[in-house]
Amino acid sequence: MEIKISTEQVLKVLYVLSWILFIGICIEAGSFIFNTVFSLVLNPIDINKLWHQVDLSSLYSFDRGYYFVVMLFISIVAVMRACLFYLIVKILHDKKLNVTLPFNKEMGRFMFSVSYLALGIGMFSYWGVNYSEWLANQGVKMPDIHYLRLGGADVWLFMGITLFVIAQIFKRGIEIQSENELTI
Repeated sequence: MEIKISTEQVLKVLYVLSWILFIGICIEAGSFIFNTVFSLVLNPIDINKLWHQVDLSSLYSFDRGYYFVVMLFISIVAVMRACLFYLIVKILHDKKLNVTLPFNKEMGRFMFSVSYLALGIGMFSYWGVNYSEWLANQGVKMPDIHYLRLGGADVWLFMGITLFVIAQIFKRGIEIQSENELTI
């Protein structure tokens, strides 16, 4: 018995998974932003009960400005990840992903946007990790980078560069395809 899974079925499954991930990442990004504003403006007492029980109370008591910068890095990375999945959901929802003619302008824009977002996530993660390590060297008790959601900067940078190369290939494919359409 052979099971055949069509491309349409795979795209539908990816669409549902992308929606689930997009909603989860949006909730995470929103919670980081809300907790930052809440702790800085309203109630700094519950600072040790941030998202996933990340305890940044020692950083907050050390300096509120440093706390804001760390939370800004975390929030920027989370929002950029949400934007990345928004683009994925949007291209799957709008059915712009044409398997028979993959080299179209929408796919080219999508590839460049995703590569720029991946590079941005990698850069901000890298800066956030370096900043957190600098704070730890200053004597501030910092949680693990994994809990801050800043880990994997090297993976994001690698993925961004790889996607940028693929986007350049798509750009050339679009040029060749439009030249072929003009000559016919």
